[in-house]
Amino acid sequence: MKLCLTKLSISALVATSLVAATPAIAAKKILLKTPIAFGTHLPALGTPIKWYSERIEATSGGTIRMKVYEPGKLVSPPEILDAVSSGKVNSGYATAGYWQGKLPAAAIFSAVPFGPEAGEYMAWLYFGNGLSLYQEMYDQGGFNVKVLPCAIISPETSGWFKKPIEKPEDLKGLNMRFFGLGASVMEKLGVGTVQLPGGEIFGALEKGAIDATEFSQPAIDQRLGFHKIVKYNYFPGWHQQATVFELLINKDTWNDMDEAQQIAVETTCMASMTYSIAEGEAMQFDVMKRAQQDGVEIRYWNDEMLTLFETTWMEVVDEKKKADPFFAKVWADLSQFRANYDIWEANAFLPRAQK
Repeated sequence: MKLCLTKLSISALVATSLVAATPAIAAKKILLKTPIAFGTHLPALGTPIKWYSERIEATSGGTIRMKVYEPGKLVSPPEILDAVSSGKVNSGYATAGYWQGKLPAAAIFSAVPFGPEAGEYMAWLYFGNGLSLYQEMYDQGGFNVKVLPCAIISPETSGWFKKPIEKPEDLKGLNMRFFGLGASVMEKLGVGTVQLPGGEIFGALEKGAIDATEFSQPAIDQRLGFHKIVKYNYFPGWHQQATVFELLINKDTWNDMDEAQQIAVETTCMASMTYSIAEGEAMQFDVMKRAQQDGVEIRYWNDEMLTLFETTWMEVVDEKKKADPFFAKVWADLSQFRANYDIWEANAFLPRAQK
């Protein structure tokens, strides 16, 4: 009898172990077909999603793979959100500022003029209400997507110009490639703006279709050759002190994942945030030194221009809050977080002059 009980106990233990192990063994294998908005040859813009695709299979225990499609190969960048939502593809990689025509608040989750630097931005996203508001925006908009911040870069340059810009009048009448919320500021200052993809900017400058451009960080702009045509490169990047990039996953695909797979996707995106900010920070100074050797003048906006950009930005904020209640909701939350953050920022960090 004792022997039988022992055998039964062992059998029950084995059966329980097998049941517990079944979810891991039976996890559905998923292929994420991922069109992207930025070529993988562009450091800090396209390289993070390539890095992600090379690691998600290992971090998911072999149950998730990602196939990356370069811009326009499967879905054009402006169509990524709709394609993921409809299920045409089950994932995509872009930046939310691309969708501000459909979702006005989307640009706040991409880059904010005079907004938070990367550390503060991530603090709001992960430990404030940022992530929940980010998902709420897509849900309210009727988009069937799960959103995950999956890369972040530090400041961009704020423009390449053919001539010095010393006063407000120097901007009037310029045609300029400009992105996101900053474009609304420039338009109020008399600049005609267009949002061209990176690959089209050089040709537009060369043909005179545009007079000036901003795009990204020095290491990325250098790859696109702007310095060969325009020689005045302005800093700081008031319009994009930090820029967030998103991995969008179709909600049905997301819900088909088990908990371990979802955690692997989320955690690998958080690792990509670290990878992208470190990569971007490591490569700018050498490129800027080379640019100076090639005749580029690196200029810092004078106080008059920076003040003008900031006051004009606050006018844009007021207009957008009145036009869209959800923009107003997100702006209020971010502003409150930043007001609270101020005591830390003001006391913890050295002033720029002492660094």
